[in-house]
Amino acid sequence: MTDFQQSALQLADKQQAAAWLQPLREQGASKWSAASWPGRKTEAWKYISLAPLQQQNELRWGGEADDSAIDAVEQVELDATCLVFVNGRFNAARSSSLPAGVIRFVDADAAQQDLIQQHLGQVVDSERHLFAALSNAWVEDGILLHVARNQKLEKPLYILNVATPEASAAVASQRLLVVLEEGSEAEVIEHFASDAREQNGFVNSLAEVVVGANARLQHYRINLEEENLLHVGGVHVDLHRDARFHGFTLAQGSRLKRIDYQLNMRGEGAHMDLNGVYLPRNKQVIDYHTNVEHCVPNCTSNEVFRGIIGDSAKAVFNGRIHIHPKAQKTLAELSNKNLLTSRTAEINTKPELEIYADDVRCAHGATIAQLDETSLFYLQSRGISAADATSMLSFGFINELLNQVPEQAIQDYLRPRLASLFGQGDEALGRLSYE
Repeated sequence: MTDFQQSALQLADKQQAAAWLQPLREQGASKWSAASWPGRKTEAWKYISLAPLQQQNELRWGGEADDSAIDAVEQVELDATCLVFVNGRFNAARSSSLPAGVIRFVDADAAQQDLIQQHLGQVVDSERHLFAALSNAWVEDGILLHVARNQKLEKPLYILNVATPEASAAVASQRLLVVLEEGSEAEVIEHFASDAREQNGFVNSLAEVVVGANARLQHYRINLEEENLLHVGGVHVDLHRDARFHGFTLAQGSRLKRIDYQLNMRGEGAHMDLNGVYLPRNKQVIDYHTNVEHCVPNCTSNEVFRGIIGDSAKAVFNGRIHIHPKAQKTLAELSNKNLLTSRTAEINTKPELEIYADDVRCAHGATIAQLDETSLFYLQSRGISAADATSMLSFGFINELLNQVPEQAIQDYLRPRLASLFGQGDEALGRLSYE
């Protein structure tokens, strides 16, 4: 066991978790302590190093932050139920009143505890996902979203997770459980952010989602933390008969950022689409892993991920589609396109198809390119500077996916921030589509 693994277990001992969560915590601690620490020969971690975590010798839980730190983080402006967490701690003063169906684990009654115990730690495979085991060992509080049969969540659920720097490196554990019963519908936004100050913490986040028969979930995950914050996160979804999951994720890089998407087709007729954008620069790294398990017949999935890697940044994308022997009549597609804007940028992309059924339609592909010289020349011939032309073409590369975001408030939030990232004003961006 590494020093980090040992320190993480010691940190779990300092928590005051409810007795009904103890079996899951003990199971997580056991798997975490028994797990081999990933190295260069570990396929799932081959292209990204966990050395930044191992450098954190003494771990501590994050503390409260004053209002100025929260005010420094710009929120998505929309009519939603807003829940604010700061360094992993719930901030009731800055949060909305919790509507029916939205419950903190610490406030759950007996029936809600039973529901949480039924699903928490069951969607995610903690044998395969090391940091899910750690999340189980650390579970003390979290959010349950439960939408009853044939009901629709009145407002989107907006969860803002704010990180602030501490005197010494601190950790935060974020846990979300979504249970949509048959015929229900909901929209969830997970927003991970920090102020502009240099961060020194580590965030371990995990969302588990159960989408019941004929239910529909629109899910967003936005990671825009300062580049020194370490973050390992995951979204794990079970889709039942005729269920629908629509996801969008966007992230900047950091010293360590790893995000896993695991989607399990459990019922016939289930459909999933997932669009993603990653934008590492400077010396940042980012690692996206997606895995779609087609376990039953007549399901469809579509993934589109695009990355712009600049400066000396490094990106990893691993997209796996697994078609089980019984999963006949499957339609599964995966596309990953990458744009390198410097000679020192790096991308490692690995689309995978593993098929054990013979009546399926599957496609996957990956491209790596630099900016089109003809397009650059054309824009410069129209009086646009080389820097502005580069920015416009870069933004155009991802603009198609931004235009497909259903929630207009998300588009309105992201566009000025991406404009700043690309060194352009809002009016200069969005003019160009790039294929």
